[in-house]
Amino acid sequence: MDLFCDRLQEAGIQVCCDEPMKKHTTFQIGGPADYFVTPGGRDGLGKTIRLCREMEKPYFILGNGSNLLVSDRGYRGVIIHMGKAFGQVEAIAGGLRAGSGAMLAKVALKALEEELTGLEFASGIPGTLGGAMVMNAGAYGGEMAQVVRCARVLTEDGEEKELSLAELEMGYRRSCILPRRYIVTEVEVDLTSGDKTQIRARMDELSARRKEKQPLEFPSAGSTFKRPEGYFAGKLIMDAGLRGYAVGGACVSEKHCGFVINKGGATAENVLDLCRDIQKRVQEKFGVLLEMEIRTLGDFS
Repeated sequence: MDLFCDRLQEAGIQVCCDEPMKKHTTFQIGGPADYFVTPGGRDGLGKTIRLCREMEKPYFILGNGSNLLVSDRGYRGVIIHMGKAFGQVEAIAGGLRAGSGAMLAKVALKALEEELTGLEFASGIPGTLGGAMVMNAGAYGGEMAQVVRCARVLTEDGEEKELSLAELEMGYRRSCILPRRYIVTEVEVDLTSGDKTQIRARMDELSARRKEKQPLEFPSAGSTFKRPEGYFAGKLIMDAGLRGYAVGGACVSEKHCGFVINKGGATAENVLDLCRDIQKRVQEKFGVLLEMEIRTLGDFS
């Protein structure tokens, strides 16, 4: 233990040292983080951020780890996990209010329970609401920008702000959250009244399509590359002859070429080397440079 841990514990904040990140990513890959902190709410979050800045500790905000590749060497800094303390979901007039740590599936199920339509697309996305806000997550023709009313964030200086949809600057797989180093704490979504049977039917339909088309039986981080304008990443990869192409335990899914999967024992270097091979082959064959949708964390040099 050290002074940083002591200070956190004195403030009643839970912290673990040398926490394996493979336990906290859907890729099931990643070396140890120096510190893994679970703040008990907004107060604990604010104290953690202030202490990180005071002691010059780099930090990273983690939700479900469903869009993240962590280096095999781990992360020399502080992982701040937005967990159960930020997992509340409640009905409000014309929609829902939820904490950033709430899983999208939980939020979508609450919408179903309240007979509200608009979040069906999110019911199978394996991430948290906060993560979905960072990247404007979407699927099957829907995206967060279509339903967000506002978000409450914490700035690096510990100031709480409420941002409107326009102020969030949401576009294809982006928002202002990362560039401005905001931390999402709570989100309100606008939804409309709907028929519960029809809402459930749409969610079941999308679930069946995911099971049929996506390699859900393997660890992955979802769609590996962003959709290039005018193309589909998965089709480009398939047409480049890369279906099933592997580097170590990392492999292009034979079920859906837009997914890189951990077939067993894959390292982060395996995944990144495979992604680079894919980018090179697709660019050589089609003149299209694929941009990774997955975020990387840690030292990959």
